[in-house]
Amino acid sequence: MTDQINTARDAAAAKGAQKLHRPDFSFHMMLTTLINRLDSAALSKTGVIRWGCPVPCFGDISSSHTATLGLNPSNREFMDHSGDELQGAGRRFHTLKSLGLTSWSDVDARHLYLITESCRSYFFRNSYDRWFRKLDHVLSSLNASYYGRRPRACHLDLIPYATVRKWTELSARQRSSLLNASADTLGLLLRDSPVRTLILNGKSVVEQFEEIAGVRLEKQSMRGWFLPRRSKPGVTGIAYRGVVEYLSGVRLSSKLLVLGFNHNLQSSFGVSRQVIQAIRHWISRTVSEAAR
Repeated sequence: MTDQINTARDAAAAKGAQKLHRPDFSFHMMLTTLINRLDSAALSKTGVIRWGCPVPCFGDISSSHTATLGLNPSNREFMDHSGDELQGAGRRFHTLKSLGLTSWSDVDARHLYLITESCRSYFFRNSYDRWFRKLDHVLSSLNASYYGRRPRACHLDLIPYATVRKWTELSARQRSSLLNASADTLGLLLRDSPVRTLILNGKSVVEQFEEIAGVRLEKQSMRGWFLPRRSKPGVTGIAYRGVVEYLSGVRLSSKLLVLGFNHNLQSSFGVSRQVIQAIRHWISRTVSEAAR
């Protein structure tokens, strides 16, 4: 079924586009830049889903005190298991097709507003819960959640573009190009937000964050996070902690507490409920200690 954008909801959104508050204006300016980069040579050979919109955030960053961080949006945010574009009620984010566009160069204020609202309302619609629920359980120890009437958490990615293939399947050159093309996005988002705690999900995220932030986070081996293996040595759990004031040359409005763990909760083999509980407890304790 073909998407129809001339609905009452979109008409209301069009009116809203004429009444942007200052934080919205900043967000829209950044979103415009990210959209323009979709047609740039820098992204031409990176495997980006170029007909899908950029995804600066999942949820409402303007009301979040905590954010989780991943690498980049999954291709499942835009396509099904067969590689076909999600349609109708199954759609998660806007595309050229859903906006009735043939090129991103034709984007106007109404389209920007629709894309922004699809980000903000993500967890109220067809969110990819299979991926987000484990992280949300960890967040609950901070009195935060992606879900509910008053969500206080959102999810961000180092790279706001979905790629057809997984991050680990991209070449080193593709990964480098993607990071270079969007290195300033995270800093700009966090600078204009109330987020004070950032949680890094997995070793790859930690390593890439350290690169763009130009920092080295403190490392600590965690006995309770050990993942045993039958035929080879197990995986030691590692906790990361640091405080940053700058990201990619962007000065943040306040100090940001950064916490991370080397296990990717969604894909690391053998991450048990006990390990997730231990990570959850460590995050809660560390945030409480930092607030004293």
